[in-house]
Amino acid sequence: MGKKKGKRRKGMSVTNSGSGSSGRQSENDERIEEYGQVMLDEGTGGENIYLLSIIGEIEGHENLNGSSKTTKYEHVLPKLAEIEDSNRIEGVLLLINTQGGDVSCGLALAEMVASLSKPTVSLVIGDSHSIGVPLAVSADDSFIVPSASMLIHPVRMTGMTIGAPQTYHYFQRIQDRITGFIADHSRIPQDKIEELMMNTQDLTKDLGTLLVGEDAVRLGLIRQVGGIDKALGRLHEMIEENRKQKKKAGR
Repeated sequence: MGKKKGKRRKGMSVTNSGSGSSGRQSENDERIEEYGQVMLDEGTGGENIYLLSIIGEIEGHENLNGSSKTTKYEHVLPKLAEIEDSNRIEGVLLLINTQGGDVSCGLALAEMVASLSKPTVSLVIGDSHSIGVPLAVSADDSFIVPSASMLIHPVRMTGMTIGAPQTYHYFQRIQDRITGFIADHSRIPQDKIEELMMNTQDLTKDLGTLLVGEDAVRLGLIRQVGGIDKALGRLHEMIEENRKQKKKAGR
């Protein structure tokens, strides 16, 4: 998914009529191949929806090896800013299938999605583990397919750590940032998230809890069970509601 070094970043515009449509379609195909992103402009009401996929591992401040599927946050951050500033894009659909990754960068992406003024819907289609959980709940509405899973576990320590109380408090504060964000953007209380994180009965070699499909909805983490049809349908509804509000406000 990562962009090859030295390759110029292409623009993207999709249309089905008018001159130059084949060239724009070619650019769109390249965008899908390189970034997993595409503009969906075939909505029933002419809505322009941007599809953004979060797949593999969320790569952050350090590069992963070339054989890993990654979502590079330095690619997604400017795209989210572009979406917010665009007069054409009316909504965003997030497709999520990630094992997690860099905590600070994943949380940064989640904060960006949560602060978009455009309607947003997330759809967990495979896994949304670890820091993928805040990303899944960052949208205005969220869906999960029945077979998808979400893994909630404590922040893991890697590399050299100092055996001092300050180290524990530092990681506790990082964990509080994550659990606080999840609680603020879903219907699950923060203390329940922490309970799921520290569960010792579910995972054989780790602490935490694995939630599958309806479990995530029952606990209030995700709002509805459903696939691409329901997620897109809901996004079309939200865009129409947003249009009506703007019209009423005279914008």
